[in-house]
Amino acid sequence: MLQLLFAKPQHCFAVGGDKGPPSSTYTGCQPEDVYLIQYTSGATGTPKPVVVTAGAAAHNVRAARKAYDLDLSTIFVSWLPQYHDCGLMFLLLTIVSGATCVLTSPSAFVQRPLLWLELISKYQATCTPVPAFALPLVARRGGPCLHKLDLRSLRNLVLINEPIYDSDVQDFLKVFADAGLHPSAIAPSYGLAENCTFVSTAWAPGGVPSFPDIPVHAQLLPSARLGSYDIDVDVHIVVVDEETFEQVEDGREGEIWVSSESNANGYLGQPWLSHEVFNCRLKGGVGRRFIRTGDRGIVLGHQRFLFVTGRCRDMIRSHDRTVHAHYLETRAYKSHPECLRGGCIAAFQVQNGEDQVVAIIAELQKGKDKGALSLVRICKGIQGSLFKEYGLEVGLVGLVKGGSLPKTSSGKMQRWAAKEKLARRELEVVQLVWFGKSCGSSGKGRAESLGPLNGPSMKYNGVHESRDWMLSYPHITSLL
Repeated sequence: MLQLLFAKPQHCFAVGGDKGPPSSTYTGCQPEDVYLIQYTSGATGTPKPVVVTAGAAAHNVRAARKAYDLDLSTIFVSWLPQYHDCGLMFLLLTIVSGATCVLTSPSAFVQRPLLWLELISKYQATCTPVPAFALPLVARRGGPCLHKLDLRSLRNLVLINEPIYDSDVQDFLKVFADAGLHPSAIAPSYGLAENCTFVSTAWAPGGVPSFPDIPVHAQLLPSARLGSYDIDVDVHIVVVDEETFEQVEDGREGEIWVSSESNANGYLGQPWLSHEVFNCRLKGGVGRRFIRTGDRGIVLGHQRFLFVTGRCRDMIRSHDRTVHAHYLETRAYKSHPECLRGGCIAAFQVQNGEDQVVAIIAELQKGKDKGALSLVRICKGIQGSLFKEYGLEVGLVGLVKGGSLPKTSSGKMQRWAAKEKLARRELEVVQLVWFGKSCGSSGKGRAESLGPLNGPSMKYNGVHESRDWMLSYPHITSLL
């Protein structure tokens, strides 16, 4: 959500000095003037209002323009909402670059995803931003329409909303290669509201190795080249040990910190939190001031590619294993892609006595919510798949109706909100299965079906299961 603050010329007056008639001449805003209150996405907590100054916004637009090599010949196509920070950014880039922008609505894209590519083809667009999770959705529907598309003009396919999976990009390119989409257009990027919007991209203009000749780490594409990035766009990025505040050596994962003139001033009305996030310094307390992004990353290779691996708050820790939640969600979907909705799965941990239990909640496709036995098999399949892939013992798997899980305005999963909704029994649960510690990869051992959380009583394997029985179940009462 964005709140724009504009000063109307007729409301501007001279202040101080000799008293005289009010001046109606508007001389423009100053770099330190606040022009925008921009809310964070809410992916890891309640959305927070970020105070963006005119100077920070101007620097951010200049940095993005330089990074993507935009000019008068640039033609944008975008379906991102203008109340979203990235949607607004590309409008500002259009103005600053003297470019052309073709807009459609998010609802139009959702109803017919191929409209996005048709507009690129019709207007010979050179640059378009899109959330990375939208690529599989478009690729599944693209085959029959290839003869109508000409994507040869596209120079920047700007991928936002990490994680950015290499397999999704490869599949998308494979589907639309015959339409002229060139791999060098792929521009994996990174941004956050606390830095106005734009932070970095791994894309580079001609003459520099580009996709697919860039490295892949843990299935992910990089979102920056740090080798010369500070000089190119005046954005300084480091990876830091969250406990010691020391910069880690390349090849070791830590929290991403960002320092630039694009840094926002802080959170509106939250001075303590603003100090904690916006006023950080590396160990020693001197030098640059950084923003703590709350994102995890790792730097690899001689060109120092930055990979955004996940979010600090969404990491799953179980015994001696640590896994980013998005990997579990992706693996869970691949266990039953014919029944589950892609991008609509949440992985998090819940308290069970003194233990933290891994929980997976997945949305079912329409028409797949019938038959208790088959639903339990899906749950067991998810549990077994995750144990086999990551060695994690999942304690609870739930299946819910489509549209039940909360997301941000840009489509990011709100795992924290999903956990709260499950605890308050606000999800439209179709099936819950609790797994004992001895289940392992086979799914054998104690696996108890709890049935629908908010539905009528039912029977499974001869056991009568009502909501009253479930609420007295010790493993669930600690969750609820």
